[in-house]
Amino acid sequence: MKKLFTERHGSAVPRVKEELDDITRNGLLALVQARIEEEWFGDSFPAMCPDGRGNGGCDRAKLETMMKAYGVIWPGDQKIYGRRGEDEQVPSDGEVFDLIEFSYEHVSEPTAHDFHSYFGHSHYSYDAKIGKQKFEQEVNRLFERNGMAFHLEQGEITRLAPAVLRETLASTIFSTGDKILDELLETARNKFLNRSLDVRRESLEKLWDAWERLKTVEPGKDKKASTKALLDKASTEPAFRGLIEQEALELTDVGNQLMIRHTETSKVPIVESAHVDYLFGRMFSLVVLVLKSSGRAS
Repeated sequence: MKKLFTERHGSAVPRVKEELDDITRNGLLALVQARIEEEWFGDSFPAMCPDGRGNGGCDRAKLETMMKAYGVIWPGDQKIYGRRGEDEQVPSDGEVFDLIEFSYEHVSEPTAHDFHSYFGHSHYSYDAKIGKQKFEQEVNRLFERNGMAFHLEQGEITRLAPAVLRETLASTIFSTGDKILDELLETARNKFLNRSLDVRRESLEKLWDAWERLKTVEPGKDKKASTKALLDKASTEPAFRGLIEQEALELTDVGNQLMIRHTETSKVPIVESAHVDYLFGRMFSLVVLVLKSSGRAS
C-alpha cells in the first residue's frame, strides 16, 4: 500500500508500542468485519446457491459458529471503543490477534461473476493467495501507521525486534557445526520475537545457554582455553581484544546474577520488556561477533 504524506516526509510513528491501543484494536476489528461483509470468507465457508449454479458468498452462520468453536471472538459482537469506561470489557490483545490469525487462514479475494436475481446474490470465484497477501498488507499497515511493534507474516503475528537489532536478527545464518548450538540460537531468536513477555524472558535463558556452549567449541584443554581461542579470533588488536574479553566476563556474570539461567531466590528477576531487549541485544551482538570472526555465521 502507498505510503502517506507524513511517512514520505519523515514523520512516521516509531514502531515501539507493545500493547494495542483503542484505535488499532478498533481498526483490526473493523477490517475483519468489512471482509466478512465483502464475502472474503466465502471460499472457506460457502453459501452455495440453492439451484447449484455456484458459490453465493459467505455463509456467516457457519463462519460465526466455527469462530466461536475455536474460541475466537466474533467481530460483530465487539464495540467500537472511544475512551473506555471502568466497566467496559475490551477484547484482549491475544483475542484480537487470534481473530487476525484465524481470519488470515480463511480469507480469499472474491470476484463476482454474475448476479442471480431470483435469490438476490452474486456468484463468486476466489483467489486465496492474493486474498491472504492483501489481508496481511492491510493488517501490517494498521500496525505500522499506529506505531505497533507487531508484524503479521504467513499467518503469524510476531513482535518486531528493536530497530538496532532487527536487521542482524533477520539476516544472521548460524552454521556453527554444532547442531545443539544452532538449535539453541534459533530457539533464542524465535522466542525473542514472541509477543509474550514471559516467552521473551525464556529467550535470554536460551541465548545464555548458547553462549556457554559456544565457549567450548574451539579446541583447548579446558573451557578457559577454548574461550581464549574463540576470543582471539574475534580481534588481534590488543585494546579491542581486551574490551571483548571484559564484555564476555561481564555477560557471564549477568547470566549468573540475574534470573536468566538460575532461579534461586537470590537471583534478580527481569520484569521489564525494555530490560529483555537490552540484555538480549548486548549478548546477541557478542555472540554474532565471535561466530562471524570464527567462520560460524554469515
